[in-house]
Amino acid sequence: MENMKDAFGQEIWAHFKGKDSFEIIERDDGYFDASSGAKVYFSDYGDWPSIERRAMAFAKGRVLDAGCGAGRHSLYLQGKGLDVTGIDNSPLAVKVCKLRGLKRVRLMSITQVDFNSNSFDTIIMLGNNFGLFGSEKRARWLLRKFYRMTSSDATIIAESND
Repeated sequence: MENMKDAFGQEIWAHFKGKDSFEIIERDDGYFDASSGAKVYFSDYGDWPSIERRAMAFAKGRVLDAGCGAGRHSLYLQGKGLDVTGIDNSPLAVKVCKLRGLKRVRLMSITQVDFNSNSFDTIIMLGNNFGLFGSEKRARWLLRKFYRMTSSDATIIAESND
């Protein structure tokens, strides 16, 4: 029954099982919309927006995909030979990633990240996941954590809406 609280995961799981699923987006600023469906979370590299395709060229070494969803970016980079770890706070999204072949994926909120120093060379936060920081204060705290767990020349690849 715990998965009933996992709305995003339910959307991902339904699509994975071949059913139609959509997101309803409602923000604090009054914005309200319906998504075009979960298929975007499963899209192939050639169907990604050009900015995401170009961003993949900057990923290197050991990669942390923060908010990996159904794993499209992680699986692509894993297929290119990179050492990828995906994290997501959705149990069903993590399950789908595992079923799709992502070797390393963990059920974890972005605020729970606590990897050893020098664990990653790249952190990706695509799909507007830079917004997971939530606030300037939390962003500073999380960026300090990221700094401690990445190599000296690490890269963060992120996107967000203003």
